[in-house]
Amino acid sequence: MKRCAWAETANQLMQHYHDQEWGNPCHDDRKLFELLSLEIMQAGLSWQTVLNKRAAFKDALADFDVKQLQHFKSQLPTLLTNAGIVRNRRKLLAIIHNAQVVAQCRQVAIV
Repeated sequence: MKRCAWAETANQLMQHYHDQEWGNPCHDDRKLFELLSLEIMQAGLSWQTVLNKRAAFKDALADFDVKQLQHFKSQLPTLLTNAGIVRNRRKLLAIIHNAQVVAQCRQVAIV
């Protein structure tokens, strides 16, 4: 497989991301919400840092399930003590808020 220059010298995790995800269309709502959330976490950090913590994010954030995440505000204190994730209050609140908005959009779409 031909890789972009940034992926040629990257570690295995970044190469896997490049080869399997980057630039590939995605139509799965959960997966799209995961990528949106990871982009929020990436602000001010490297993508490598976020990918390194991706599994911990999945565990801590209910595998990016919007139905569950929309109710996570009460879990914020616990999330802020989780050393496996980026512990930024505003970023975590943004993800929870986005889950609430997506859940509302789904309800409107059903009606």
